[in-house]
Amino acid sequence: MAAFSISHSPFTRIHRINKLPPFPVLRPFLQFRPLQFFHFNNHSRFTAPYKFPNSVFPVESSSQLSDDENEADSDEEEDDDVAAEEYDVVSGEIGEDSEQDEDEENDDVSEESGGIGERIGVGGRESRYEEFKWQRVERIINEVREFGEEIIDVEELASVYDFRIDKFQRSSIQAFLRGSSVVVSAPTSSGKTLIAEAAAVATVARGKRLFYTTPLKALSNQKFRDFRETFGDSNVGLLTGDSAVNRDAPVLIMTTEILRNMLYQSVGMASSESALSHVDVIILDEVHYLSDISRGTVWEEIVIYSPKQVQLICLSATVANPDELAGWIGQIHGKTELVTSSKRPVPLTWHFSTKTAMLPLLDEKGTGMNRRLSVNQFQLDSSGENMYRDEGSRRRKSRKYQFDVPARAKNDMNSTRRPQVPQVRDTLWHLEARDMLPAVWFIFSRKGCDAAVQYLEESKLLNELEITEVELALKRFRAQYPDAVRESSAKGLLRGVAAHHAGCLPLWKSFIEELFQKGLVKVVFATETLAAGMNMPARTAVISSLSKRTESGRTLLNSNELLQMAGRAGRRGIDERGHVVLVQTPNEGAEECCKVLFSGLEPLVSQFTASYGMVLNLLAGAKVTRTSPETDESDPSRSGRTLEEARKLVEQSFGNYVGSNVMITAKEELARIQNEIQLLASEITDEAIDKKSRKLLSQSAYKEIADLQEELRAEKRTRTELRRKIELERVFSLKPLLEELGNGHLPFMCLQHTDSDGVQHQIPAVYLGNVDSLKTSKVKNMVNESDSFAVNMEKISSDAKFDHTAGPSYHVALGSDNSWYIFTEKWIKTVYKTGFPDAALVIGDALPREIMTTLLDKVDMQWEKVAESELGGLWCMDGSLETWSWSLNVPVLSSLSEEDEALQFSETYQNAVESYKDQRNKVARLKKKISRTEGFREYKKILDIAKFTEEKIRRLKARSRRLVTRIEQIEPSGWKEFLQISNVIHEIRALDINSQIIYPLGETAAAIRGENELWLAMVLRNKVLLDLKPPQLAAVLGGLVSEGIKVRPWKNNSYIYEASTTVMNVITLLDDQRSSFFELQEKHGVKIPCCLDRQFSGMVEAWASGLTWREIMMDCAMDEGDLARLLRRTIDLLAQVPKLPDIDPVLKSNAVKASSVMDRPPISELVR
Repeated sequence: MAAFSISHSPFTRIHRINKLPPFPVLRPFLQFRPLQFFHFNNHSRFTAPYKFPNSVFPVESSSQLSDDENEADSDEEEDDDVAAEEYDVVSGEIGEDSEQDEDEENDDVSEESGGIGERIGVGGRESRYEEFKWQRVERIINEVREFGEEIIDVEELASVYDFRIDKFQRSSIQAFLRGSSVVVSAPTSSGKTLIAEAAAVATVARGKRLFYTTPLKALSNQKFRDFRETFGDSNVGLLTGDSAVNRDAPVLIMTTEILRNMLYQSVGMASSESALSHVDVIILDEVHYLSDISRGTVWEEIVIYSPKQVQLICLSATVANPDELAGWIGQIHGKTELVTSSKRPVPLTWHFSTKTAMLPLLDEKGTGMNRRLSVNQFQLDSSGENMYRDEGSRRRKSRKYQFDVPARAKNDMNSTRRPQVPQVRDTLWHLEARDMLPAVWFIFSRKGCDAAVQYLEESKLLNELEITEVELALKRFRAQYPDAVRESSAKGLLRGVAAHHAGCLPLWKSFIEELFQKGLVKVVFATETLAAGMNMPARTAVISSLSKRTESGRTLLNSNELLQMAGRAGRRGIDERGHVVLVQTPNEGAEECCKVLFSGLEPLVSQFTASYGMVLNLLAGAKVTRTSPETDESDPSRSGRTLEEARKLVEQSFGNYVGSNVMITAKEELARIQNEIQLLASEITDEAIDKKSRKLLSQSAYKEIADLQEELRAEKRTRTELRRKIELERVFSLKPLLEELGNGHLPFMCLQHTDSDGVQHQIPAVYLGNVDSLKTSKVKNMVNESDSFAVNMEKISSDAKFDHTAGPSYHVALGSDNSWYIFTEKWIKTVYKTGFPDAALVIGDALPREIMTTLLDKVDMQWEKVAESELGGLWCMDGSLETWSWSLNVPVLSSLSEEDEALQFSETYQNAVESYKDQRNKVARLKKKISRTEGFREYKKILDIAKFTEEKIRRLKARSRRLVTRIEQIEPSGWKEFLQISNVIHEIRALDINSQIIYPLGETAAAIRGENELWLAMVLRNKVLLDLKPPQLAAVLGGLVSEGIKVRPWKNNSYIYEASTTVMNVITLLDDQRSSFFELQEKHGVKIPCCLDRQFSGMVEAWASGLTWREIMMDCAMDEGDLARLLRRTIDLLAQVPKLPDIDPVLKSNAVKASSVMDRPPISELVR
């Protein structure tokens, strides 16, 4: 391991808030000793399993999960984690070709790989078939060489395994042997990769090649090791962004972007000229990534560009529309067969954890919620009264009320649920008592994972022997990778608990995974990163919350995400059943869990979008070459595609296929529903009811009821006017009170609104103040400048028959759910006398109102409308970790009495209330009078039919809304963006779209992998980079790939290194260039980001200059995993530079020097 210790560092640690002085001249590059690998004997036909890093155990190395350039940058609290795991199934599959696994057995097949080399059990012992499987593969290959490929059949391929392969595996292999492409959709742990391995055996035996693609480098590395154990080192190769091992091997494993770039050069070529001329099969693992909003395009492009003679094997999680995926591939690529399975090899049992118990989530049939978990039952348990017995009996008669909660029970939901929220230790106690460990415990924030580990540091989940093993493993790991040890987690590790998230170093995460697989870690607290398709044996998956924080705010998990994490539970060959535990939270109970669980799988949705790389590679023709110093002629070395030819390719996207088939049907159904709604609505108008009444009733009875009904309608209009007057008077009664409170303490209040389902919600909150009076520029500007916050003053003044100088105004409060609320007086139910005193805790500290105002103003303004009215809206936004402690001190409403209320209404308001009550009684008397008329019995039948019709209309409208949403999802797109991008590259002289001549800038951009290839090419071709030293070049390029990397506000330290003056000057110069490029993009409607961030360039420069990891992380404001990810991205871009066309040799040389220095432990890649 290279030594980077520096006794006197030339860098100065700087505070990230106050700009730091640049560091002095950096030291020259250090000499590094090479990394140590395992070495194997070369004389063996098949070598021992390939392992790196060296295992801290004497047995086999485990799978690892490393962050890469395609993995999301962090978890839900700050970023989006990649989750490439497969989903469990609740409902059946779609498609006529579905194969149901009626006779599947729980054979000893390893999780997800279907028996390709994963170890079974936690003791590290291997089954007999694993030891000799390579010999069986070699036997088949030799037999094919001797007798011909005609002997290859499903039985021959199944003989590789010493267990009976499952029905869906057999069906998939048979489809492949028939020459079809295959789409396989099956649950987690069902062994889909066995199908890929069988195809690889057949392909290698035939003397052809097979490409295996995965979405992540970590998955590619795992498959690389697995396949080498089966086929031998010489038959398996690896291609990732910066790794190339045996690239001419018969089985080549790569990331999807690598294959897409290879296909760019082959589109439209004759088969003999294509780079895939000898490729027989392409396997697309995790093909459900097609729905990924940022990377789904890659999967679609591979299917579109792949030569038709190449068989595609697409392995997908269970999704709602596998038939559409198979149909699309069949239409554009050739004969395709669909095989689906809905059976989990290890069944799941669902539990629900509360403060005092862990109960089954589902009823005995597994089709509904366990009634003991309803909110009503919690209330009954606490009160001892069966308040809703009658309503419960009514619900049992109708399935549609299965998960509904009556409005009365939800009026103060938090007060009912909050006492039921368990602590981590409560749930863990049940897991231990029921022998449900080991467990993966999903928490959607890094800080939450770390806090849970610290919370359990005094627990003891390991016996003395296991503790000794962990100590020994930790000692060995520390000796090998001293900088990779996460000291804050070491104590928890000795207790059997660990955290696993994007803030950890990849080496440390690999170590945690290995301990977990050996049974030496009983609970891993993880973000969704751990669900990314890796082999992590767990008996139980605990999901701490149904909602997670995203860029658009806090959102509820969908069924795919829930089932994806649930799929971690249950180890094939080890557990008879897997367990999934959902946890009670203040906002989410068993009802919400069941709604998500039974909501049905999400369909695959096309995310096809054009990019600069796509347009350049599809349109590029002749290169510009200078034949002599005096001329500027072009050498047409190749012919590009016309726009019409490119359009035919783009229009083959999955979205356009779904659009051409499903869109028509959906629109026809929508039109039918809307016509039916219109017809039904015409049957329940006053005129229609009057017509039916006139026909059915006698003339005298009709006249009596008609006269009373007309009188009733008039009285109802009066009642509505009086209700509005109450609302107005209430608003104006609140204004002076809120103005007075805004200058004193911070009072508690209750906000109230009714959602679209008619359920009333009450929110306890602490009042901050009037928006106009607070020192918060962001909120003030947003409210005053956005039309969304406008109040209809004309409507108010025309309705109010009294003189008021001001209408409703907006206020701010922090709810007990740690959400900020902006609201007008319309949404205030009451205000209390008690609250937070506006006094500093310590002399000299800021006042609470000032602190909370500062916290509000520092967050991004991502407000969501909760409710609206003509008197102003109610808006909500998630709070931060810093506001959490404030929200926890807001009392529940049940602890506040009417005596605490400070709200005093005016006499005018009281009179309006009395008038409204009188009018309401008048309406009731009229209704009673109508019910006593001569023809009311017949008239009531007409009204009952009208009510039934109204209910039918409501259901049809709900169906209509779902169809509209579906149509919006599948609306074809792609070509418009393609033309917009082509206009940019034409104007910037990267490519002439008329002649297809590609210029040097376009050549460079076409060869780059990145989010905005043209912007990266513009930077790399800028001559200003030639004067930079290697560390300075790395610093500048680090600023191009730092999107999503953030400092962590909860860290106790706040230091990062600032870049040198030279680097800062270059970035300033590039920023001007970026502004011009932005304007060009905006001119043509292109919205592809152009990253350039100087904030972390100093960290990259420090690492590239030789600072040790400990020096660079000392008091650092970044998580280790974030810094490692930034450095790996920088290394990846540096590694591309020498391979790019028309790049200055000086820049190539400096890029090689910088990347070689930076690629060192603890961030060096785990697989070479």
